Amino acid sequence: MGALHRKRIADWLLTAPTEQEIEVAGWVRTKRGNKEIAFIALSDGSTINNLQIVAELSKFDEELVKKIQTGASIRAKGKLVSSQGSGQAVEMVAESIELLGEADAETYPLQKKKHTLEFLREIAHLRPRTNTFGAILRIRHSLAFAIHKYFNDHHFYNIHAPIITGSDAEGAGEMFRVSTIDPANPPRKEDGTVDYSQDFFGKESNLTVSGQLEAELAAMALSRVYTFGPTFRAENSNTARHLAEFWMIEPEMAFFELDDNMDLAEDFLKYLIRYAIEHHADDLAFLEKRLLDEETLLPKESRNPLPLTEKLKFVTENPFERITYTEAIAVLEKSGKKFEFPVKWGIDLQSEHERYLVEKHFKKPVILTNYPKDIKAFYMKQDEDGKTVRAMDVLFPGIGEIIGGSQREESYEKLSKRIHEMNIHEESLWWYLDTRKFGTVPHSGFGLGFERLVLFVTGMGNIRDVIPFPRTPKNLEF
Repeated sequence: MGALHRKRIADWLLTAPTEQEIEVAGWVRTKRGNKEIAFIALSDGSTINNLQIVAELSKFDEELVKKIQTGASIRAKGKLVSSQGSGQAVEMVAESIELLGEADAETYPLQKKKHTLEFLREIAHLRPRTNTFGAILRIRHSLAFAIHKYFNDHHFYNIHAPIITGSDAEGAGEMFRVSTIDPANPPRKEDGTVDYSQDFFGKESNLTVSGQLEAELAAMALSRVYTFGPTFRAENSNTARHLAEFWMIEPEMAFFELDDNMDLAEDFLKYLIRYAIEHHADDLAFLEKRLLDEETLLPKESRNPLPLTEKLKFVTENPFERITYTEAIAVLEKSGKKFEFPVKWGIDLQSEHERYLVEKHFKKPVILTNYPKDIKAFYMKQDEDGKTVRAMDVLFPGIGEIIGGSQREESYEKLSKRIHEMNIHEESLWWYLDTRKFGTVPHSGFGLGFERLVLFVTGMGNIRDVIPFPRTPKNLEF
């Protein structure tokens, strides 16, 4: 049987022990035993559990046995039998073992001990081989698959938004420049500034911070669309919550108003988390135990209020509380709690405020709506009071905001006026404004940071540990 159709270790561990001949390939996690027998724990990445291979040493070359060390890769053939030890239902009695790749025991970085997450970031090319990162990457894959499945099942169309752009969707200005100009000798205008008309695109260009604006264009023809792609922020923030390169899911829906947007966000998040619970019980159980072990070393006030699986069920089993920003400010002011960041109407809520609302006051996920327009983006639909916009943020336990979105402003006049108020160059967004001139409709959308979702589902504490190769200030390795 070819490799394409060969069963994985995950499949064999669920197979009845009929003493059939099987073949497996993978990496050695551990080897133990005595002079007569060796027990090899083998992983192929398909599950957090290893297949135990029992090798009677008299059947194998002594030099081969010496080279079967932690990190080495092997292919083994033998019989699948009932396990004589605890911890697994089946094991393989090896008939033949082929060494595919050695791993020098003295220099292989992943030894049989607990490694810090900081150390593992330094060897990101090897960290997928650890139990922790194997679990994270399997869950990350399943969440990505579930996102596409959910939208497909709800009649959305996937739009590939451009990665190189000439506009700043957020108006934040923290963008990476894309250029072919010679940095040592750039063409210059008469006033001495760089002449970007001579650049590849004939204008300044950047890596995108969002696919939202382009998704809105497609929604004006296909009704329901979504983007799922890489986005980039040149924000010099070395924190556990920031990446320079990350992935965003951004649905945009014609004929959806704010309540419809909230309905979608709640149903979508619950679906994704249920999918992870259903398909990754072993991985989540491992990550929960790891988290509990780590937290025994922390003071009580720094520990997570809920174990991982309880935190996930907290989201899936509770209806989300929906309140306005103004109502939330009143709750916070009446709480009697002394916050690090003082509370007053008009502030951009901090994580401590968001978590108080979710974890202490309502004890369920919260959707905040109708924020002050001065702290939100130019494209959000303005409320009739002239002070607020139809924004919505979904707040989760442990992390605060997980989704940010809004009903979009469909009025050409109001949108154009807002663009001028915020000193955004209208000529760079002529195409966006065009959709408000030709058959405009009420429409809404939101953004979900994929790594923020994976962080929540896995219980990890640093966003650099839920993306295979993190890009952060002064860090571009691998």
